[in-house]
Amino acid sequence: MTKWDYDGPVLEIENLSISFFTRAGEIPAVMDFSCTVQPGEAMGLVGESGCGKSTVALGVMQDLGKNGSIVGGSIKFKGRDLNEMSDEELRDIRGSEIAMIYQEPMASLNPAMKIGKQLMEVPMIHEGMSEKDAYQQALEVVEAVRLPDPERMLKSYPHQLSGGQQQRIVIAMALMSKPSLLILDEPTTALDVTVEAGIVDLVKDLGEKFGTSMLFISHNLGLVLDTCDRLCVMYSGEAVETGSIKDVFDKMRHPYTQGLFRSIPLPGADKYASPLIAIPGNFPLPHERPPGCNFGPRCNYFEEGRCNATDIKMDEVPGDDRHGTRCLKWQEIDWAAKPPRAEEGSGKTAGDVVLKVDNLKKYYEVAANGLFGGGETRVVKANETVSFEAREGETLAIVGESGCGKSTLAKVLLGLETATNGDVTLGNKEIGGTDIEARDVKTISDVQMVFQNPFDTLNPSHQIGSQIIRVLEKFGIGKTVEEREQKMLELLDLVKLPRAFAKRMPRQLSGGQKQRIGIARAFAGTPKVVVADEPVSALDVSVQAAVTQLLTDIQNESRTTMLFISHDLSIVRYLADRVMVMYLGHVVEMGTTEQVFAPPYHPYTEALLSAVPIADTRVEKKRVVLDGDIPSAMNPPPGCPFQTRCQHKAKVSGNLCETEVPPMRDLPSGNQIKCHLAQEMLDKMEPVIQIHAAE
Repeated sequence: MTKWDYDGPVLEIENLSISFFTRAGEIPAVMDFSCTVQPGEAMGLVGESGCGKSTVALGVMQDLGKNGSIVGGSIKFKGRDLNEMSDEELRDIRGSEIAMIYQEPMASLNPAMKIGKQLMEVPMIHEGMSEKDAYQQALEVVEAVRLPDPERMLKSYPHQLSGGQQQRIVIAMALMSKPSLLILDEPTTALDVTVEAGIVDLVKDLGEKFGTSMLFISHNLGLVLDTCDRLCVMYSGEAVETGSIKDVFDKMRHPYTQGLFRSIPLPGADKYASPLIAIPGNFPLPHERPPGCNFGPRCNYFEEGRCNATDIKMDEVPGDDRHGTRCLKWQEIDWAAKPPRAEEGSGKTAGDVVLKVDNLKKYYEVAANGLFGGGETRVVKANETVSFEAREGETLAIVGESGCGKSTLAKVLLGLETATNGDVTLGNKEIGGTDIEARDVKTISDVQMVFQNPFDTLNPSHQIGSQIIRVLEKFGIGKTVEEREQKMLELLDLVKLPRAFAKRMPRQLSGGQKQRIGIARAFAGTPKVVVADEPVSALDVSVQAAVTQLLTDIQNESRTTMLFISHDLSIVRYLADRVMVMYLGHVVEMGTTEQVFAPPYHPYTEALLSAVPIADTRVEKKRVVLDGDIPSAMNPPPGCPFQTRCQHKAKVSGNLCETEVPPMRDLPSGNQIKCHLAQEMLDKMEPVIQIHAAE
């Protein structure tokens, strides 16, 4: 089927309703959804998990499975209703006119087939292109997505590529037939922030170069600001607000949109003076939707007998560019009113040093032939001369890309690994050389962990209460069963969960509730140090705000030291007192949050800051996109670990960066950095993030 020309909208969705039919009956997933995507336009779809974003995308692809069905409205692609097309017509359109990029790149790649062959298949199948021409086009597209050495890439298997490279190949595959519409479903969620920045720039450039229209699904408002022209906010299967990026960001007219923005740490947020405000209540399940406004039970402006009296339609906001809201009271709400501020000075100063790490090294010996063993052994330098102190009641953030050594450091602190060299002192006790089997109960209870994925940390076969009581038993807390049960109920109070949850099974809890149980167990033994490894990255933004605030409140009350491992510098800026930046096993910068977020920076910190998506139209960022991937810890570069990707390397005379590891040095600004750049060069650095006054 040849591509057809059409001078109207590329995609028109009108009053779309999609339901899934199960043994329990019909479950409406999307109701009365409308949006229009013009040629060359990028439309963002945002909202919490379960709001229907991906269902809309699958509806456009006509891929709803056996039990999914469009029960109302229409989806028109270039003027033609997709629901009325035959299977053969849809097969021709998919991949040729409409392409989709999924969240997990390996799900789209055949692990047993070389990259070149997978790319060449697209034009050969859709356009009948010869093998020679298809190879040439594959080369061009791999170059277009900025992958190094395209010929080598085409000869590689998917497992030989990094996650960022795999995602670029999937994007290249989607672009092979120059589709009119590209659907991106959370395409950067599994990627590092620096890789994400490169992918975002790439998507924007390709949209301009090929004139491709885009439907960009994300829960990250900062990413949508960076990539899209227009925005549609979804809640519980409905579009609740839509408009241009500027209108929705600066003149939001729906309480849910306002709630999302108040849940994310924008510049100026302060964990004590202006804390994040979580959206109250829980997201409704499809069969629990309330009458009238779906958002009503969680809305601060809800009016009984009005907001729940009848179905609410989209209302046009006059004077704006196709700006609409599904709210009856939008003209009565004072949108400029500031949320209530906390009392000033509620933060407490850090106390004595609780944890001291001095010249820690952690090396692993691995066989060069990892698959079959044998051959020479190679050394992986996971942590290289790491030194820091953490004080009572302080939050020390540890940031860096995947593979920089953050989680290895956490394992050594917890006793899951032992240090190769150096000292780890907890209070006045050396623990770095003692694994968890040899640690006494007091030491184990003193260093606890909150894990990234709350789903994997609970036993699905046991009630919540018994799982918390088991921790109390292990740590010898409470002399009797009754005492332990009382302490368990107090821990549920601490993490702001109803006591009735003690009788629930993990499957009956949401992700945010499971993470609260993880926090309750971590604080059960009154630990001195809690290692929080990406504790909110698997949660929706509104739940993130609640869990982040909970951690702050508990820490403030218990004076626990928290090591907060994260790649999200927005949450780090909000939560951390001090920041430690790691790269390839080395600490490359350390200082207070204010020092690390203001110039002069280590060149790696500068790149990290520039990559952070910030959902604020007042923010202007200097763009520093790193070339290449983080090197292997098995084969690190000589000299400075960052020299292969450094944007300032040419400013250092001679080949110092390539031959010598820089010493950690104190800057006049108070922070420490590991860099060869002369002080006068550092002094000339400009801020990466600047905030301009609102228009």
